[in-house]
Amino acid sequence: MGKTLEFLFDVGSPTTYLAHKRMPGLIERTGAEVIYIPVLLGGIFKATGNASPVMVPAKGVYMGADMARYAKRFDITLNMNPHFPINTLPMMRMLAGLVGEDPFPQVVDVLFDAMWKGRKQMGDPAVVAEVLTKAGFDAPALLALAETQDAKDALKTNTETAIARGAFGAPTFFVDDEMFFGQDRLDWVEEALS
Repeated sequence: MGKTLEFLFDVGSPTTYLAHKRMPGLIERTGAEVIYIPVLLGGIFKATGNASPVMVPAKGVYMGADMARYAKRFDITLNMNPHFPINTLPMMRMLAGLVGEDPFPQVVDVLFDAMWKGRKQMGDPAVVAEVLTKAGFDAPALLALAETQDAKDALKTNTETAIARGAFGAPTFFVDDEMFFGQDRLDWVEEALS
């Protein structure tokens, strides 16, 4: 049995999407158990004074080119979402409420793909419902889950815990208590797991 990797994520982050798509290979090579932890990236940014790289125009242009290079290197389809940035709060609440349930990994994948392959306006609940229904999920039940106090509390706790542990963005990874930030640090993550 390999080590445990905690993967703090928000589906609204394209770099986190790239990391998500690389998880199967990392798991295969290391035997690690990956624990996906939904967090609210906007909440982390607000608490830490951080901001999306696109807020600095030159950095945004560079990040776009850099993500395209990573997508090509790892054969990942990445289509920048024209609606970015998108309010992911309802989706992340839904996922926080779904942690530990059988459909969790598939719902994570469907939401990431809708954002970064399908270029969908995932800030619109009707679009989220359509995406979930098309994938075979009970969309009304999942959307209702996002509105439960338990789901809201779980996302808030996850986000506050991430901040307390030193997170300032996503993706953030923890191997034991060692933190790694960014999909471009997965080589270091893999080394820590091996």
